[in-house]
Amino acid sequence: MNSANIRNFCIIAHIDHGKSTLADRMMEITGTVEKRQMKSQLLDSMELEREKGITIKLTPVQMKYKGYELNLIDTPGHVDFSYEVSRSLQAVESAILVVDATQGIQAQTLANVYLAIEQNLTIIPVINKVDLPAADVERVSSEIINLLGCDPSEIIPVSAKTGLNVEKVLDRIIEFAPAPNKSSVDTSLTDHTTVFATNSETRALIFDSYFDDYRGVVLYVRIVDGSINKNAAIQMLAAQTSGIALEVGILKPEMSPK
Repeated sequence: MNSANIRNFCIIAHIDHGKSTLADRMMEITGTVEKRQMKSQLLDSMELEREKGITIKLTPVQMKYKGYELNLIDTPGHVDFSYEVSRSLQAVESAILVVDATQGIQAQTLANVYLAIEQNLTIIPVINKVDLPAADVERVSSEIINLLGCDPSEIIPVSAKTGLNVEKVLDRIIEFAPAPNKSSVDTSLTDHTTVFATNSETRALIFDSYFDDYRGVVLYVRIVDGSINKNAAIQMLAAQTSGIALEVGILKPEMSPK
């Protein structure tokens, strides 16, 4: 797909403000996951995540919407997992800021926003849970305006639970989020950032990894230059180790080999 029709974005918020629920509704609306297959917090795959109702490991998913490819990374909201948030921000160009209409801006909201601003990300403000009786949209809107300096019309009131205005969020991503920009990734790379290459034309940023008992080491990467094919030789530049890409694919949100 033409890079002009690709949007890489993440969702950032304080814990329990509705990031994972919003991600679930986006996947349902875009048809990424059929309604009968939907379950709460679909991107939270770890057992502890479902037990505690929090996101620990960020999980990427690719969605198709109105001719665009939307690559979403759902990030942790808990303060203990700020490293996972900072890694995901290096792989995207925009961030959806979710704020609970009943609680307003919290400490971790500020921390995540400042990280996004440092990465020069386009921030799309969203007020969630507007359907609740205790929602105070006017007060929370004022807090967001004071924080971001945005226009009130830029703030989207939604209910991730019911799906209210979630399509407007998807449309806003297409309209305002920038297309992938190689230079934006280049400026975020540092000496300690893990990057790997198959040759002089191909580079990628590893923003997460885990070990699978059957597949071995699984890497989540953002391609900066070139492409990576099955059985390609890869080299981890920071660790100075090499290996073979035995399988290459995307997440929808289940692994889908290409």
